[in-house]
Amino acid sequence: MPSDFDCTVLSRLPLAEAVLSLWQWICHDDHLADLYDRHRGQTYEKKISFSLLTQLIRDALLEHQGSGHQSFSHGREDGILDAALSSVYDKLARLPIPLSEAFLAEGADRLRQVLPESTPGDNPVPASLREFEVVVVDGKVVKGVPKRLKPARGLKGGLLGGKGLAALHLSSGLVLALATDPDGEANDAKLVPALLPQVRERLPGVRLWVGDRQFCDLKQGAAFTAEGDHFLVRYHPKVHFHADPERPSVVGQDARGRAYREEWGWLGAEGSKGRRYVRRVKLSRPDEEDIILVTDLVDAERYPAADLLELYLARWGVERVFQQITEVFGLSRLIGTTPEGTLFQLSFCLLLYGMIQVVRGYVAKGQERKAETISSELLFVDVKKQLVALHELVEASQITVLLRPVSTAEEMRGRLGRLLGGQWSECWRKAPKRKSKPPAAKKANRDHTSVFRILHPPTAKSKKKNA
Repeated sequence: MPSDFDCTVLSRLPLAEAVLSLWQWICHDDHLADLYDRHRGQTYEKKISFSLLTQLIRDALLEHQGSGHQSFSHGREDGILDAALSSVYDKLARLPIPLSEAFLAEGADRLRQVLPESTPGDNPVPASLREFEVVVVDGKVVKGVPKRLKPARGLKGGLLGGKGLAALHLSSGLVLALATDPDGEANDAKLVPALLPQVRERLPGVRLWVGDRQFCDLKQGAAFTAEGDHFLVRYHPKVHFHADPERPSVVGQDARGRAYREEWGWLGAEGSKGRRYVRRVKLSRPDEEDIILVTDLVDAERYPAADLLELYLARWGVERVFQQITEVFGLSRLIGTTPEGTLFQLSFCLLLYGMIQVVRGYVAKGQERKAETISSELLFVDVKKQLVALHELVEASQITVLLRPVSTAEEMRGRLGRLLGGQWSECWRKAPKRKSKPPAAKKANRDHTSVFRILHPPTAKSKKKNA
């Protein structure tokens, strides 16, 4: 039984207790065992269960600055790992990719059940577009793979791990799903057919898909508008726009006083399969590249152009997610070196990011302030400090006993509210935004290749097929 000292230590570390309770809610052993059984493919468990592997990766990212070696060594020292350290790396290297996708998607499902109620001021979606579930899609390639694999040693340039296409639910701030490819040089658009069904399965209602210019083509437009959904993407001139001569263009100004012009017409040439009637909005930016958007939301009165432009600006939230999982949540220090290992860490970091968003939401609710005024990065710094302190002062076996499991989402919301509602530090306050000049354009660096292409070089047959 835990001692009075153990109980006192835990009571003084509410951030650590909240995060570990949340982890227990989304990644309890029975769920992970079932998840593994459904997606394990030809892999198997022996000394290292999937539950144990996730715990070791969690500790590496939360307590050991992304060092797998330190986490695995501590696991052996604590008696929870009864296998060689190399066996953990081998297990990670062979994880089935569908397992990584399901790990994130089903973990995000559990997180959504315990999200705190948000205020309208926390929703970045303009009021006229809140009838939709807005989902931002964007790709993330895992970079900087260590050259530990024998075929990669001595190669010049950087190595890429796997590629993931993420779906960010804009109103909740959570990444709901990830479609992946082991080849880091795969095109994002290739992954759209695998991503959309995952999101539609778990996000009811009419969805509005928001994406960059690489998703502007007739094929993606058809995919986005299936099941009554809609799209808003940046225009790409590879698909011709043919203005409607019977409908004059309209000019206006966005919320920042910049001029825009909107016009109606057809995307795609006459007779093209998938050709559709759209609205195009062009925002003039004197010191930067113009922004041109296309959407199938053609009703300008119901969906004002200024709101569409504001929503597209909010799309950059997914870029901030990718930046934070790389710089803050440990994706810059890769534990695995195979495409499978890098994709699991990508999924893992996205799930950790979601956990911190939930914690931030409860802190904000308790302080009656907007969540966006709290820095996720600075909050995460204190989360890690408290986790390290807890594991230094209390034995790992006793921590499990101290964290009484909850059986319902309502119970978990109550626990998180009690733990986090009164927590605040001025150190968590986000610094005000500073207006900065746009960065100078950099020459693209193509001096890299993916680990997948090193391990699976093209054969003469595949070269002929791609020619």
